[in-house]
Amino acid sequence: MQFGVPFSVLRGCVRHCRSCSSPACGWRAQWRRSYSFLKDDVKSLRAVVNPDISKIRNIGIMAHIDAGKTTTTERMLYYSGYTRALGDVDDGDTVTDYMAQERERGITIQSAAVTFDWKEYRINLIDTPGHVDFTLEVERALRVLDGAVAVFDASAGVEAQTLTVWRQADKHKIPCVCFLNKMDKPGASLSYSLESIKTKLKANPVLLQIPIGSGKGFIGLVDLITKQRMVWQGKSWADDGRLFESRVLEPTDDPELLEEVDQARGGLIEQVADLDDEFAELLLGKYSDNFDAVPAGKFQEAVRRVTLARKGVPVLCGSSLKNKGVQPLLDAITAYLPAPNERNHDLVRWYKDDLCALAFKVVHDKQRGPLVFLRIYSGTMKPQSAIYNINRNGTERMSRLLLPFADQHVEIPSLSAGNIALTVGLKQTVTGDTIVSSKASAAAAARRAQKGAEEKRGSALSNRESSSLVLAGVEVPDPVFFCSIEPPTMSKQAGFSITPVSFNRCLYSSDLTLLCCSVVF
Repeated sequence: MQFGVPFSVLRGCVRHCRSCSSPACGWRAQWRRSYSFLKDDVKSLRAVVNPDISKIRNIGIMAHIDAGKTTTTERMLYYSGYTRALGDVDDGDTVTDYMAQERERGITIQSAAVTFDWKEYRINLIDTPGHVDFTLEVERALRVLDGAVAVFDASAGVEAQTLTVWRQADKHKIPCVCFLNKMDKPGASLSYSLESIKTKLKANPVLLQIPIGSGKGFIGLVDLITKQRMVWQGKSWADDGRLFESRVLEPTDDPELLEEVDQARGGLIEQVADLDDEFAELLLGKYSDNFDAVPAGKFQEAVRRVTLARKGVPVLCGSSLKNKGVQPLLDAITAYLPAPNERNHDLVRWYKDDLCALAFKVVHDKQRGPLVFLRIYSGTMKPQSAIYNINRNGTERMSRLLLPFADQHVEIPSLSAGNIALTVGLKQTVTGDTIVSSKASAAAAARRAQKGAEEKRGSALSNRESSSLVLAGVEVPDPVFFCSIEPPTMSKQAGFSITPVSFNRCLYSSDLTLLCCSVVF
């Protein structure tokens, strides 16, 4: 803040007193409706249409080993209505860990993409591995995402691989939200986790929630922005966390909790005002008599600006395994992480409404052949259409267009900018290739870029820059292990006659079949 006066001097200390006749009761009913589904009410991806780009969130779940990434993803799919049952890593029935090797070991080996809706938002989520062996999977996922959720074990704070994935997110300038998971563990500590984020990640944590209870006594949380008290009693049918009580804090609540909330909210107001001048001006102007009276909407807008500017990282808490705190995390993803059109992609603007996409992963299916994951940056993609690969200087025909949902893909008629697509029929495309609608489209974009550079700097682009506009590919880490690969039988020879591969660290199953989780095609 540039006012020269610390907000600790200006903090207000007035509490809101609201009775049962206030809109709190309506809030409670609305919250229950929003987060409640019938047990057999399973949504279908076929009902998903192309939403407005401002309603899309492309996010990744990243963390250290066993912090709870996959479990958190499972809860998101369940509460959004896209799965019927809660998957569990230990039971080997999760959606995103679908490989036999993943279920056998209880770890994530390859990143898996899932698409689902939360309220009026479309969320394209990639669950990434936590082991350093598969850091390439995290790298190429973060390359095409707009935001990330960093999951922490609340009893351990920042761990070794947390540092690695955080640096990868920093390299791509990705705004993040932190989720302190496992608050139900005996050693869970909110203060220790926040301090480790400050000291080890050199980040600025913005605490938006405080837990109610600790260890096995953890039952819920308080939202510091809205002063909503959310409690999961665990007494509903199936005990699955769908239903929970949510109401505004009242003067009759626990005095210690009220005092803790007042102190934490006052600190949050001060911190956000120091990071966002617009919010500070609002407080010192219209709400100078009572900072605590600032509307929740204005407060959330300020936190969003701080997050997108990467001046701070919102911190939320919960316990995914115990089904607590995941729904507010989904709300935070839609409220604070950026839409695709809020990310700065200078090169893409020259394509205007023409197709421009990046191939960031290739997997091989026994029936369909190569499946290419694409992030669409501009234009629209349709099946049965020809595309031009700038890197390979060749044209290919895409036969089918799919919406990724782990290993169960849904065929769709079209997909617009901001989404992640899965294509069938592209046999020459490899990781890092730029895909456009035609060679003429690429040439037109190059001419626009040339003209724009001349107008801006008075100088022309180099021949290489003007001839093609290619998106930055995926940076592959140096290999740490080398070996030769031979097929176990002649019948599997065909699977090896593909584009040469480079790999980070490869694993083999009992029949010497290469696990393509860490292979770049």
